[in-house]
Amino acid sequence: MAAADEWVDLIDDDGRRIGIGTRREMREQRLPHRCTYVLVFNERGELFLHLRTATKDVYPSHWDICIGGVLAAGETFDQGVRREIREEIGIDAVAEPMFPFRYADERTIVQAMAYRLVHDGPFQLQAEEIVRGEFVPLADIGERIKREAFCPDGVKVWEAYQSRPAFV
Repeated sequence: MAAADEWVDLIDDDGRRIGIGTRREMREQRLPHRCTYVLVFNERGELFLHLRTATKDVYPSHWDICIGGVLAAGETFDQGVRREIREEIGIDAVAEPMFPFRYADERTIVQAMAYRLVHDGPFQLQAEEIVRGEFVPLADIGERIKREAFCPDGVKVWEAYQSRPAFV
């Protein structure tokens, strides 16, 4: 099944499921849906950034701070994040849930859960979605965001992550 034909839950402003539609319908009509965002760190504390393919349905050829994606119809956040981690970076891992996240712009409206994962790789990147990826020192991320095209929702997740109190 092509990604555009995958079924997704459509939600109201409170995150309640109000129906299902195809991913194509969700994108074309800018319908609210659920997704996951995963910040992937290595043991040195660097963050994994990746370049999206030119064929992505939203923010093609942009750098992304998070892996993750749209939940399938009926999927929970925890189920969706495990699937996305397997699909996008080719590992079976359990990510730590951090905080709920909402984002809207002219292209998308999402209610999401942000996660954190620590893994050094190696990763098997999903060729249909990721051109390449690299771990980047945290001190370099702000400058990269200023000079290169990044997915704005991932940038907002990063900003929300940085504004949270440090884990004790």
